[in-house]
Amino acid sequence: METMLKIRVMLVDDHAVVRAGYRRLMEVEGDIDVVSECDNADAALDLLMQMGADAIDVCVVDLSLPGRSGMDLIRRAAPRFPQIRFLVFSMHDSPAMVGQALQAGARGFVTKSAPPGDLAGYLRRVARGEQRVLSDDIAAAQTAPHAQAPHLALTPREFDVLLLLVQGLPLDRIAAQLHLSSKTVSNYQTAIRQRLGVSTAVELLRYAQQHRLFNP
Repeated sequence: METMLKIRVMLVDDHAVVRAGYRRLMEVEGDIDVVSECDNADAALDLLMQMGADAIDVCVVDLSLPGRSGMDLIRRAAPRFPQIRFLVFSMHDSPAMVGQALQAGARGFVTKSAPPGDLAGYLRRVARGEQRVLSDDIAAAQTAPHAQAPHLALTPREFDVLLLLVQGLPLDRIAAQLHLSSKTVSNYQTAIRQRLGVSTAVELLRYAQQHRLFNP
């Protein structure tokens, strides 16, 4: 009797209850096997390097992680492990987040508000090699007129700094988290404000809320 090859999945989410729930969803699927879990980006990258690319088919990544973001994990890991497909599973749903994740190397983007029963289907599509696999709510949002939004022109690193700025983190903490100097982060902050047309932290926060760049 021929043995069915299962899709081997790594879960990267800092909430144990979310990982447990996702694992239970996958356990009822006969073709998906959650083989590893991590609660932060650095641990996930270390584990991927230990296990090797041949041990994982799909890495499911939350964007909001302690320390390095899920976006940074994808940006660092996708070029190193081209055989592994990365699927974002996040509460964020803004077109900017989706665009940055796909640009970083993600194959798909699913929001945590998507019907739980649909998750396995999205994962299978990513495992098959499809590009731009989006949950239905994301796909609908992508058709809205966002093309002229200034933040879409930010570089990936500028976008990382922007997300931390609107969380209210001081420049020295952002520098430590991104492994940059405080002066470099300050320069990024200046460039970001100029590109977005804002001059104060309050205006920057208002811009982020308007464009759904974070969930309060």
